Amino acid sequence: MKVAKAQIDAFEKSLEAYRLDTGRYPTTEQGLAALITQPPGQTKWAGPYLKKAVPLDPWGQAYLYKQPGYHGDYDITSYGKDGKAGGQGEDADINNW
Repeated sequence: MKVAKAQIDAFEKSLEAYRLDTGRYPTTEQGLAALITQPPGQTKWAGPYLKKAVPLDPWGQAYLYKQPGYHGDYDITSYGKDGKAGGQGEDADINNW
């Protein structure tokens, strides 16, 4: 869980840098990949905003990114070890809110 929280924290910092350069966060469709590869038509992009490719969560699943989010400007979620919403312990969701 600590690794997932650290990765989500890194995404948040990178997303803030992206927003400062472009004036907005990546769309849900662009996803976290916009932190690595310039989206079409995004002329103010000054990335890449991550040093390496967008990592999978510690359980080998892609992080879920939604913008606008239900809990803020954007939501980032890992569903934990079981890969399903909810759960407890290592199966618990890890979020940015």
